[in-house]
Parts: sequence; structure tokens; C-alpha cells
Amino acid sequence: MKILICGVGGRMGREVAKLALDGVRGARAVAGFDILPVDTREFPTYTDWASVNEEIDCIIDFSHHTATEALLNFAKAKKIPVVLATTGHTEEELQIIAEATEVIPVFRSANMSLGIALLVELAKTTAKAFPDADIEIIEKHHNRKLDAPSGTALLLANAIKTVRERARLIFGRSGQAKREADEIGIHAIRMGNIIGEHEVIVGTDTQTITLKHEAHSRSLFAEGALAAAEYLCGKPAGLYDMERMISEN
Repeated sequence: MKILICGVGGRMGREVAKLALDGVRGARAVAGFDILPVDTREFPTYTDWASVNEEIDCIIDFSHHTATEALLNFAKAKKIPVVLATTGHTEEELQIIAEATEVIPVFRSANMSLGIALLVELAKTTAKAFPDADIEIIEKHHNRKLDAPSGTALLLANAIKTVRERARLIFGRSGQAKREADEIGIHAIRMGNIIGEHEVIVGTDTQTITLKHEAHSRSLFAEGALAAAEYLCGKPAGLYDMERMISEN
């Protein structure tokens, strides 16, 4: 499986490259892309999509949401599947992604961790079992992360909303108003070098249930992205995600 890594100069891009060079999931990095020049000995890198001529089976994107349109234009022209592992997409960019799925297979997930996928299912089950409970989500990341709340926190909240249709998302808390029953509070913490922690707290007057996932290494997400790329190759055009991959494997 020949892959191009978009955002190859970033932390996650380098993690994917490292695993691909070790042949994880049968992957082989044949090219990289970034907005700034990146010097690698193992494969060529580019700053202009028009210069990319390698034969590519799948693109793995760990760059920035603003790069999505140019990336997908290239992928559509070449009919290459794309794994989008970036977060923070605008409504306009989400529409661009939706249009791309009519031409190529696109795997999109706010978090490439199998553990997070399981956390999502547990959160939905718990919220359904305790329909009157208060729910709060706390996410923690390093102080260099640009978007807040994290895409994973929003993924968790929106998953919970599927079993609580009247739920409203509240971002942080300030002022004098009391908590409403249908709120899902989301709180972002940015400090140090935290790779990623997500905690869902479900509380009633008599008990509290805490569900938590903590990433110990960034290679966790790179492994998931390679698994997604392997799964995506050969698929028809459409939108794919972690839940679908897990159910089909």
C-alpha cells in the first residue's frame, strides 16, 4: 500500500512516516506534502500538488483543515482515497468534503483511536441508561493545539445527542445562570505536552459514572490512520468512519 502523507513535517505526519517505513499495515511511504519544505531521505516531499507524480494508493492527512480543499481537489483528479485525520473544519470545508465523497472514498474521523471509538459507544450507552443524568465532557491537550474544543470532544457530544435529541452543547461555564437539564457541558484544557485525554462524566443525584480515555503515545493515532488507509483502499466513493470500519472488520 503506497501512501502519501499530507502534513509530513508535523508531529503526526512524522509518526505516520515512521510506521510506514517499518511496513506497518503493509504501508510504504512514497511521498510527502507540506506547506513548507521538508527534507527526508526516504521519500520525496512536495509543497505544490502539481508536482506530485508518484503512484499513490491512499493519502493520509494530518495537516490543517485549511489545506482540505486543495488536498481533495488533487485526490479527486487522481481518484485517490483519502484519510482525513484533521479537525476544526468549517461548514464550508465540510461541504467540500461531502462533495468529494461523491467522487472518491473519504475516511473522516475526529480521532483515529480504536479506544476513542469504544468510548463513544460507552458514552451513548450510559447516556441512554441514565436519561435524566447531567453530562459533562472534559478534554485536555498540549498547549500548541489550535482548535478548542477538540474534534473528539465534539464527536463524543454529538454521539450522545443521538440518544438525547433535546441536548444542547454548552462550551465552558461563566455567569450566574444555573445548569439546565438538557445541557452537555464541554470544557477544554490546554497545557504542557498532554497528548490527549477525554473524559465523559455522567452524574445523577445518587451516583457518578466517569468514562475516560488517555493517549500515551502519538503513534496510537498513526496506527489508526494506517488501519483506516488499509480499510479504505478498494472501497467505492463515499464517506467512511471509525464506527463503520469497526463494524465491518
